[in-house]
Amino acid sequence: MDDEVFRALADPSRRQLLDMLNARNGQTLRELCAGLDMARQSVSKHLTILETANLVTTVWRGREKLHYLNAEPINAIADRWITQYDRRRAQMFADLKTALEAEPTMSDNDFVYTTYIKTTPERLWQALTEPKFTEQYWNLSHETDWKPGSEIVWHMGEVTMAGPGQVVVEHTPYTRLSYAWHHITPEFAKAVDLSDDVYEKTSREPLSTATFELEPVDDKVKLTVIHSGFEPDSVLRTMIQDGWPAVLADLKSFLELSPVH
Repeated sequence: MDDEVFRALADPSRRQLLDMLNARNGQTLRELCAGLDMARQSVSKHLTILETANLVTTVWRGREKLHYLNAEPINAIADRWITQYDRRRAQMFADLKTALEAEPTMSDNDFVYTTYIKTTPERLWQALTEPKFTEQYWNLSHETDWKPGSEIVWHMGEVTMAGPGQVVVEHTPYTRLSYAWHHITPEFAKAVDLSDDVYEKTSREPLSTATFELEPVDDKVKLTVIHSGFEPDSVLRTMIQDGWPAVLADLKSFLELSPVH
């Protein structure tokens, strides 16, 4: 995968596409073509290469295919290799890593992140839905029957998060899981050391929705997390920007080092 990332970044047109998505995430092919002096077929080919390298991930919204930056491969390169490169190249990757993790623009506030995990859809599904596993890599567990519309209660140690609207949205085994993101309670705020000001703001925000899409790819599973429904100035959106990559990294390590049975 590292080789594919380096090849993808070597082309200036592909770097320009990443810059365009960094400026405004979640664009269609038509929108991206409008900003480039390039044939639609050429743009499509460049996007395919970026998708193959996992630098761009796509989400269907109705009949539209939206393109999003994906920071996961840059994070992986930075963590594993960056100290082995010269200062100029290291700075290039540091700048790109910063760009990929930059705050979203006002036009699209969704968080989209894709990672590949060497496991099976069944094992990944277990890790996402069974409390005995989520507690191991996430320190969280869910209490629910997983039927769409059913209440979902979160537990973090002795802290419980529950409330109106905190429900299962979709539960399609081994393919797609979606639920309302939890209420920010006083107990939760205290447990994670939120300041009074941050708690006051986050507790007033509407519930958002976390969605997990699973797709088998050879001996891996492509996992895409889409967290949507944030207000333009959402404090929670800022908080999950670093939170999800950390959780997904722990999930990946959990499954690849200690496979679920």
